[in-house]
Amino acid sequence: MRVAIAGAGAVGRSIAAELLENGHEVLLIDKAPTAISVERVPMAEWLLADACEITSLDEAALQRCNVVIASTGDDKVNLVVSLLAKTEYGVPRVVARVNNPKNEWLFNESWGVDVAVSTPRLMSALVEEAVSVGDLVRLLRFSHGDANLVELTLPPESALAGIRVSDVDWPEDTSLVTIIRGTRVLTPSPEETLEAGDELLFVAAQAREEQLEDLLSVRRELSED
Repeated sequence: MRVAIAGAGAVGRSIAAELLENGHEVLLIDKAPTAISVERVPMAEWLLADACEITSLDEAALQRCNVVIASTGDDKVNLVVSLLAKTEYGVPRVVARVNNPKNEWLFNESWGVDVAVSTPRLMSALVEEAVSVGDLVRLLRFSHGDANLVELTLPPESALAGIRVSDVDWPEDTSLVTIIRGTRVLTPSPEETLEAGDELLFVAAQAREEQLEDLLSVRRELSED
């Protein structure tokens, strides 16, 4: 897979190194000569250019890329890069970094963004995820389809503890994608039984999040004597 990364700062270089380690082709683009540090990511291609300029993106052969990542520290730049990548070059997957949470609402399909990653939101979500049991935590927003990656740790009192995945009447527009149980990562097969303390990861429509949280957090009804 060929990936172009606009922004060769610490974030862009870290992403590039990870992708290269996983066997992908990576092109780093930055207009600042001081950001061109080939020795830091020697296996990547480098281009000194303004990623907001069509001529620069032509030189980068953006139409050959499977993914474009707009990772600069400027939200305006990231939006322009995303829009050009999607509309002018037809890049299938565009991922954009959101620096200011107040701008997050702009990072959607209208600007060519498939996935928006807000570092402040992600950090706060990870803090919430570490301390919250029974509360739904939004980890990532997908622009297409108005869907989010959400997490909920199944509380001990949940009515779903001990129930098979196939026996749960899940809300529409939600999909259980992973169960994290201790150090294990489980594929949620129909016969898998949910256990208290399981971390459940869903892709869910935003309109279904409250319904999903209610379903997973519902307490067992005490039997009457």
